[in-house]
Amino acid sequence: MLLLVDAGNTRIKWALVDCSSGRQAPGSWHAAGSVAQDEVVQLRQVWNDFNISCVLLSNVAGVGLREELEQTVLHVADGKPIALEWFVSTPAAGGVRNHYLNPAQLGSDRFAAAIGAHALFPNRPLVVATCGTATTIDAVNGDGAFVGGMILPGLGLMASALAKNTAQLPEVALHARSTQPFADNTDAAIVSGCLAAQAGAIERAVKAQEDAHPKEGLYCILAGGAADLIAPHLSIAYKRVDNLVLIGLHVVALHTLPTC
Repeated sequence: MLLLVDAGNTRIKWALVDCSSGRQAPGSWHAAGSVAQDEVVQLRQVWNDFNISCVLLSNVAGVGLREELEQTVLHVADGKPIALEWFVSTPAAGGVRNHYLNPAQLGSDRFAAAIGAHALFPNRPLVVATCGTATTIDAVNGDGAFVGGMILPGLGLMASALAKNTAQLPEVALHARSTQPFADNTDAAIVSGCLAAQAGAIERAVKAQEDAHPKEGLYCILAGGAADLIAPHLSIAYKRVDNLVLIGLHVVALHTLPTC
């Protein structure tokens, strides 16, 4: 079996592909799940139940987590040969060409998400908005060119920054949904402002990509843990996709790990 791992800033997501039943379409998984970063040890027990032969991992959470994940995979392998590969951004992979000035500088999660989105919606210009600890908004052309993108603080970071740096403003729970643009209390005003900033950045990116590719049927792809909070505040059409990084890793594995 092929194990795909997306180690993000908050959670570790994973999926298993049963290669014995032939080439599976990206996103068609035998099993999948996620744990918080500090629960990585739990993955030993979960993955022990599967005969894993290949592993493809994306990690944006630092060297410490990388080492923990490597040790977890070695523990699960229990001495058996296992092919472990770390996904990094390159000039091209999975049908997407990376136009970053320094291709290796692009976060592996952003590149994988772009690959996944392009595989799901080929031949269309895309805006890929991933709403997590940070919000990343990237442009991908219909021919598979990754143009570049934006990075801004995620919904939680925005609210926390207000709480930490402004003495009179409380930190609010972001599950408190704001339905009015002009709130009549401070907590709701913080939520409304943060949601407006997130939605506005996405809508601005969509406008720019539409201007660059008029009449080509642009799609806005929305992913990430905070996507469902932001989505109701968008005034544009969007397609909600879960586990976009894992889908991208699956696409790359189909190109580079044909024996798994």
